[in-house]
Amino acid sequence: MALEIIENNMDEKNIILAGIRESGSVVANCIRQILSEISSLQTEVINITLDKKEPKEVTLSKKMDFNGKVIIIVDDVANSGKTLLYALKPFLDFLPKKIQALVLVARSHNSFPVHPDYVGLSIATTLQEHIFVEVSDDKVLGAYLA
Repeated sequence: MALEIIENNMDEKNIILAGIRESGSVVANCIRQILSEISSLQTEVINITLDKKEPKEVTLSKKMDFNGKVIIIVDDVANSGKTLLYALKPFLDFLPKKIQALVLVARSHNSFPVHPDYVGLSIATTLQEHIFVEVSDDKVLGAYLA
C-alpha cells in the first residue's frame, strides 16, 4: 500500500495521513513508518475521532489548513463506507488537493458511495460476519474473521 501511495502521489512532497481512532490511527502510523523508510515523501499523522455507530460529531486531533493538501483517510476495516464518508466531514470546509482512503481490510457491503483507494486485503463476507483487527500500541497484530 505504501508503494501505491508513492506511485499515486509522485508529484507531492507532503501528505497527511488521517487515521480513524483507534485501529486506523495505528495503521496510519505503520504506513508513515514504511513511507519514511522507502521514500522522501514527508508525512504527518493526525487522528480522526468519531462514534462509528452514530458518527454525528467528527473531531480532528489537530487544527490546520487543509487547502491544497493531499489527505489520506486511514481505517482498519471498510464495511458499508459509512465511517469513511463521515470521516470526510471536517475536510469539506477546505479545498484539499485530493482526498484518498486507505483500509487494511475491505468488505463487499458498500451502502455509501465511498470506496477505498488503497486496500490491504479485500474479502467477501456475509453481513453476519465481523472482521476484527487487533492492534497493540503501534503495531497491527492481525485481522480475524468472526
